[in-house]
Formats: sequence, C-alpha cells, structure tokens
Amino acid sequence: MSEHRHEESHVIEYGNYIFIWLGLLAFTGITVTVSGIDFGNWTIVIALFIACVKSWYVLNYFMHMKYEDKVFKLFIVTALVTFIIFLGFTFWDYSFVR
Repeated sequence: MSEHRHEESHVIEYGNYIFIWLGLLAFTGITVTVSGIDFGNWTIVIALFIACVKSWYVLNYFMHMKYEDKVFKLFIVTALVTFIIFLGFTFWDYSFVR
C-alpha cells in the first residue's frame, strides 16, 4: 500500500504579517537606540538578544517554520547550535587572547 502524505494548508491573515512587521520595526528601533547608549560589554549581548528575537519571528512567520515537520526543525536547531558554538569561541578568543 502506498502512503500518501496530506499537507495541511495554513492561511495567515495579512493583519498578522503587518503586526509582526511592525514588531520587527520596533525591535530595529530598539537596537539603534541601544547602540547609542553605553552599556559597556552588555551592548553586544543586548544587540544579539534582540537579533535572536527578530530572527525567531522571521523564521516562524515569514519563512513558515511554525508549520514544518519536526525533522526540518531539528536541522535548523542543529545549525543554530553550531553557529552559537562558533560565535562563543570567537568571543572567547577575542576576550582573553590579546
């Protein structure tokens, strides 16, 4: 017997896209504001946190990752963990080896 996979269609209303877009604009404004304030070493941490939140919204809503299979989400998580490891090693090297 053949196994047929039924793909569910998902409809996202334009109002949701506009709401997410306005949120992304607000986070961009917050990032610009934070860059002008001297928080010391925390400035980079805050900017990266805001970038992570923005990328989560883009991945889930504009790239429709919210509706993908678990295997595909696992690949994305694996890539993100690898990126975080490389980023951590880079910051560690920059911070302690001068």
